[in-house]
Amino acid sequence: MFRRGHQGEEVRLVQTALRENGFNPGETDGIFGPGTEAALLAFQRSEGLTPDGTVGPSVWAALSLPAEAPRANASVVNLVTVDMVSDMFPGAPLGNIKRHLPNVLEELRVAGLSSRPMVLMALATICAETAGFAPISERPSRYNTSPSGEPFDLYDYRKDLGNRGPADGADFRGRGFIQLTGRANYGRIGHALGMGDQLLENPELANDSNIAARILAAFLREKQLRIKTYLLEDDLKAARRVVNGGTHGMDRFSACYRTGQRLLPENVS
Repeated sequence: MFRRGHQGEEVRLVQTALRENGFNPGETDGIFGPGTEAALLAFQRSEGLTPDGTVGPSVWAALSLPAEAPRANASVVNLVTVDMVSDMFPGAPLGNIKRHLPNVLEELRVAGLSSRPMVLMALATICAETAGFAPISERPSRYNTSPSGEPFDLYDYRKDLGNRGPADGADFRGRGFIQLTGRANYGRIGHALGMGDQLLENPELANDSNIAARILAAFLREKQLRIKTYLLEDDLKAARRVVNGGTHGMDRFSACYRTGQRLLPENVS
């Protein structure tokens, strides 16, 4: 992965490809300057890619370049350590981090979410949803349970969640690292993961460490373009809304993300 300031044959290849696609970068000199950056941003927007001005595997492929794509992204995940995440999750049991972090990082890698912003987004999302760094089930509260009602009865008829009545609210309560909620989301994500109706038939699977990590990665991947656009603008609140629909756990989310920014080297993407 490379961006403005980089020089070399890779830049020359990108400049040539941009020109061939109708986006003039200026002189084809192998120097990633403002002209190349402007042409690249226009190309990214045209292709529906994150307009971040960097050349990574997705841009390399979209430009149909024949050489092997850069692989710098893979190193980002390798830099995340248990100690680092422990600092990002104050109070979380160390055993939880040791147990679940490898699954989370592996699924982010498999999903192509190993850039610095998306790794931090994933970890901060877990912190907002489950501060103890473990997949959990949602608890009854005044937001999901009516006075003197059955637990989660306020979810039972939520059309936006695809729920059909009792006891969908309880069956499809929030679970996992990302608090997957609602019959429709359990069904959609289950099929996206190649699990068929398994999550509908056994919702507790969403709390399995490996499956919870896969759900987290799949959910973030679906919304990656919007999330990365907001993160590039440093708008953490808007990025959080893309996932949660609101700002629940915003204090934990922001603190975790900012700590990660400090701990994860800036010279990785």
